[in-house]
Amino acid sequence: MKRILIVEDDPSIANLLKDYLELSGYAVTIAESGPEGLTALEESDAHDLVLLDIMLPGMGGFDVLKTIREKSDMPVLLVSARAEEIYKVNGFGLGADDYITKPFSSGELVARVNAHLNKYERMKERFGKEWESSKLVVRGLEVHKDSRRVIVSGKEVALAQKEFDLLTFLLQHANRVFDKETLFERVWGMDALGDASTVTVHIAKIREKIEDNPSKPQYIGTVWGSGYRFIV
Repeated sequence: MKRILIVEDDPSIANLLKDYLELSGYAVTIAESGPEGLTALEESDAHDLVLLDIMLPGMGGFDVLKTIREKSDMPVLLVSARAEEIYKVNGFGLGADDYITKPFSSGELVARVNAHLNKYERMKERFGKEWESSKLVVRGLEVHKDSRRVIVSGKEVALAQKEFDLLTFLLQHANRVFDKETLFERVWGMDALGDASTVTVHIAKIREKIEDNPSKPQYIGTVWGSGYRFIV
């Protein structure tokens, strides 16, 4: 039985979500604040997906999401009454897998939970063992982490240090959208000199080297208004 963690400070909404999911066969835990949600995740590694409100006491949902992403790639679905685009962009940039706007139907909620859990399981089955190895292979693209070599369709291409690091990071978090600021922080480091605009330059250079048609990339895609993702 898959286990869902709901982090929601409104008891009526939390219990409604719990009822929806339990009727669909899920085991559900409720946390009423950001710190309580993180504690629940630290105390048990049995959770498979998190439904996370944005406006939470003690610690906001975005900060909770950022902390989760430092340790886990489990699906995290943001649930919020805020429908403004900036909230969605920020959420996806921090690594959210979906954004559900209140109010929503029980059918929509369960369908999205099912879809993300199924996709996560497929990813683990397809890439789990390979991701632990030193060689990553996707559709003719080979990334050799130990030797820092990149091979495309049997031909080796030369990538600069940060180009390689950026490609590897995106590949290891396939299908997840990251904004430029997050990529700069995760690849270059918080103390790096420069700004997030360098990410755009590096993405363009990587595409020139690994894509057949950089204007229509098959590996690194642009999610307009949100950032970039490696396409699997």
